[in-house]
Amino acid sequence: MILLQNILLDDRRTNIFIEGERIRRISPSPIPVPPGTEIIDGSHQAVIPGFINMHTHAAMILLRGIHEDLCLYDWLERIWKIEAKVDREFIYHATRAACLEMLKGGTTTFNDQYWFAPESRRAALEMGLRPRIAFVFLDSHNAEMAARQRKAFEALYERSKGWEGEPGLCVGIHSVYTVSEENILWANRFALEHGLKVHMHLAETPLEDRDCRKAHDGLSPTAYFDRLGVLGPHVIAAHCLCLSDDDVEILGKRGVHCVHNINSNAKLSSGYHFRYNELRDAGANVCLGTDGAASSNSLDLLETMKTTALFQKAWRNDPREMPLGELMDCATVNGARALGLESGVIREGALADLSLVDLDNTYFLSPGSFLANLIYAAHSDVISSVIVGGRLVMRNRHVPHEEEILEGARNVIREIEAL
Repeated sequence: MILLQNILLDDRRTNIFIEGERIRRISPSPIPVPPGTEIIDGSHQAVIPGFINMHTHAAMILLRGIHEDLCLYDWLERIWKIEAKVDREFIYHATRAACLEMLKGGTTTFNDQYWFAPESRRAALEMGLRPRIAFVFLDSHNAEMAARQRKAFEALYERSKGWEGEPGLCVGIHSVYTVSEENILWANRFALEHGLKVHMHLAETPLEDRDCRKAHDGLSPTAYFDRLGVLGPHVIAAHCLCLSDDDVEILGKRGVHCVHNINSNAKLSSGYHFRYNELRDAGANVCLGTDGAASSNSLDLLETMKTTALFQKAWRNDPREMPLGELMDCATVNGARALGLESGVIREGALADLSLVDLDNTYFLSPGSFLANLIYAAHSDVISSVIVGGRLVMRNRHVPHEEEILEGARNVIREIEAL
């Protein structure tokens, strides 16, 4: 049990009592608490919902900075050669390091798509985060490989039934250009039959759009997936950058959750004209992601929020675009909605996935908007403590076993150092 005492919430001082995994009471008046409750003085702190990183490849943190100044496809060609050499141990230790970094930035939940899903999940749970982990279908249109992946995923799904807590297993359809139509259909059918989310890359580059239209009767990637009957509210689509008006209408009508990854899109020169307003108005649920740290170089959602807002205001020539409240929703409650979680908000009964913000610094001296100062001025090092499911997993910027986590990551880096 935890009591956040006299903490700033929505510009007002209040008290928040956490019992078990959930927020039990919020009151400006003193809250009587049972013996044994940990009381945290919030008089110099604010509380916000934990960030939800809706698209990343966590273990790529150890590939950060290896290949720079490349467009997506040249970058992928080089990265895939390295990835072919990583093993379960690498993924486990790399994911632990990624979770350490995400916690330091106030992220409490992440939606991952990478290799060796059980190791990624184990690492995240040990670190105290709330993971959603996809098994990646990527068969390069090879029938034998496609069959092997189907068999491997069925075995993993059966294994996941014995996992304690939330299994958090998702179906990962890498992209239209790396997965055969047979596997796309099979994977989506399996997901629908078993109530799983589908996590895919969609409409990331102009080249992807051109190649898809050439191969599939003039259909864009969005229209192609829609023709296959894949798109729906169970789908989390990363990037959604190269969209026509018809594509936007399809994504909205199908209730797809679209994840904007501005840092990697801009850095790989894939584009930056993300159609947030149009997708929102069409009915799509827009979330934010960092992508992997090998392409965006960052797992910092606070940085992603700022960059997202600046680009929206700039390319639309309107400073009113991407208002702070909507931006915060994209980083929190919209992701929770996509994953079917009762989090991303601070209210009684919600999951206690929270971040505490240290106000005792220059960023918050002005009487201006707290959210403006947090997003446009501060950096992630103002996140002082993090609570996930009612457990303090970072306290005063310290995560348990930090040195062990870093040493484990250093030990597996030797697998890529010679490449």
